[in-house]
Amino acid sequence: MAIPVDMPKLSDTMEEGVLVAWLADEGDQVSAGDVIAQVETDKATMDLEVFDDGVLLKKLVEEGDAVDIGALIAVLGDEGEDISPVLEEFGVGGDAANGAADAEEAEATDEAEAPDDAPATAEGAPSGDGAAQQEPVPAGDGAPEEDDGRIKASPLARRMASQNELDIATIDGSGPQGRIIKRDIEEALEAKEAAPVEEAPAEEDAAPAVEEEEQAPAYQRPGDVVSVDDEDLYEAVPLSQMRKTIARRLAESKFTAPHFYLTIDIDMEGTIAFRKQLNHLTEEQERPKVSFNDIITKACAVALRKHPDVNSAYLEKEGEIRYYNQVHVGVAVAIDEGLVTPVIRHADRKGLAQIAEETREMAGRARDRKLQPAEMEGATFTTSNLGMFGIEEFTAIINPPSACILAIGAIRDEPVVKNGEVVPGKRMKVTLSCDHRVVDGAVGSAFLNTLQQHLEEPMNLLL
Repeated sequence: MAIPVDMPKLSDTMEEGVLVAWLADEGDQVSAGDVIAQVETDKATMDLEVFDDGVLLKKLVEEGDAVDIGALIAVLGDEGEDISPVLEEFGVGGDAANGAADAEEAEATDEAEAPDDAPATAEGAPSGDGAAQQEPVPAGDGAPEEDDGRIKASPLARRMASQNELDIATIDGSGPQGRIIKRDIEEALEAKEAAPVEEAPAEEDAAPAVEEEEQAPAYQRPGDVVSVDDEDLYEAVPLSQMRKTIARRLAESKFTAPHFYLTIDIDMEGTIAFRKQLNHLTEEQERPKVSFNDIITKACAVALRKHPDVNSAYLEKEGEIRYYNQVHVGVAVAIDEGLVTPVIRHADRKGLAQIAEETREMAGRARDRKLQPAEMEGATFTTSNLGMFGIEEFTAIINPPSACILAIGAIRDEPVVKNGEVVPGKRMKVTLSCDHRVVDGAVGSAFLNTLQQHLEEPMNLLL
């Protein structure tokens, strides 16, 4: 019996996944637990395992395609087995059962089978007497353009052309209505490799510099309209699953949670001296150095234990405010596609050396997209540190469903007054973003005062 392989839900917030790479080919024998593909979720790139033994009879998704949770991506079974019952169950067309090379070629086949006398309608326009008609695109005249002037090409084809420095406008498309697909790019690359290398023209044959000056565009006065090809104005990059989720969750937080902000200026001289002593010990023990961020993480965790109202979440669907009994601090880490938050669990119970080790290890895996979703879930409080980038003060958006997030600025040198005298000082501003549905101003202020005390007298963190 043919066995369907569908897109699993690999994280609690995942709505769709992008199939990054196939690790098995059609006709391969696979066993339960084998990894057949890699899938990009909203949080990480993860392995896709199969749970049954069999032959990989059919791959129904191209690399780079976004797939909804539960959608069919492959079929397992015995060699030569009929997979049409599985395809019918998932509503997949017959082209896949007949062994179509890929979804784009299947579209081309459907288009070619349309009656010759059927009028082509504009995309999105209804058929009938009032439908807008368009002329069929003749083959071999280069890439056709859509109504907005852009070249008709699949996202995968555009990405392949860009990566290989191919001019997509010079490629003939074999997809529906001349659309450029993956196969066309591959053929263009083969032709490029086979083409002889042209010798550079001799200097005497080069166009004189005066001609280049004559071809320079005329000066444009302010307000003049200049016609420029869209592709010269920008590069369109499809949204990754992570960026989609970040955009959705932060927009939801910003526009549903009433944020307010509390800022406090902390004397960091005590923490600087404390860190120097700690790192002398860690160097002797050959352990990772403790950073200022590690000390702040620990100080936040201890302060959260004393102020449980801040260690909370507003859950509208459940109709409750949840006060957590554990302290799990999420530490924002910047990667190419946005921010992820590895979670230091039970941070209030861990020593500074352990927090330092966990933070570095998880931050490294976060940048390599190797963190598991479970390692980025369950934060009861979050910190975001831009001090290493020279930012002295900023506000952060709350990471839902938590009630607060702490924005940490740079440690700066400035004159301060001590005992009636102006002396050099080390100061750091932190700003607490609060969800006013849960945390009031007095509660947030009390938390910041406790945090200040721990950072100005950091020996308290060892008690």
